[in-house]
Amino acid sequence: MEAKAIARHVRVTPRKARRMVDLIRGKKATEAVTILKFAPQAAALPVRKTLESAIANARVKADKAGEPFRENDLVIKETFVDEGVTLKRFRARAQGRAARINKRTSHITVVVANKEGAR
Repeated sequence: MEAKAIARHVRVTPRKARRMVDLIRGKKATEAVTILKFAPQAAALPVRKTLESAIANARVKADKAGEPFRENDLVIKETFVDEGVTLKRFRARAQGRAARINKRTSHITVVVANKEGAR
């Protein structure tokens, strides 16, 4: 059994979010939550929330199917970060000019599965 969670339009750059996602790929779900909880980077928070949502989705899916749910058996099967929309802003510069500021967003996807379903 596998469950998925997607966080869209997260205001963190994809490059920074990918650093956090690379840390947890392939690990046990409970271990990954602990890693993200103590990571100093700001991008760890939205990734952790998405992972916790995927775990909760797995719990609901198991309850619906009448299967026993063990959080310790979940592993991160797949996780990736896609680029979202870019907010374009302008900052005033010298001599009446304007410089463009790109505020990038991310779509974070996390898929968790039981150990036997992961590989």
